[in-house]
Amino acid sequence: MTDETLGRYRQSIDNIDMALVCLLAERFKVTQAVGRYKAEQGLPPADPGREEAQIARLRRLAAEADLDPEFSEAFLRFIIDEVIRHHERLRG
Repeated sequence: MTDETLGRYRQSIDNIDMALVCLLAERFKVTQAVGRYKAEQGLPPADPGREEAQIARLRRLAAEADLDPEFSEAFLRFIIDEVIRHHERLRG
């Protein structure tokens, strides 16, 4: 592998990382709005049924994309846990 080839791979990785960060930022903007809505409506911060459905959905998508479903579940669980913490803070 030449330095130029490695540089192109790394540039692609950097671009993907940037897209991931932007997508996560957008996702958290929406989940913050959900958290405010839940707080206003007196709804609980967590929704275990929704969380499990989302995890099952993501595991299916991961398998279809040839991504390790265990990794995808751990990644989504991390995000869900952070969202719940935000919702609990908004609830006061």
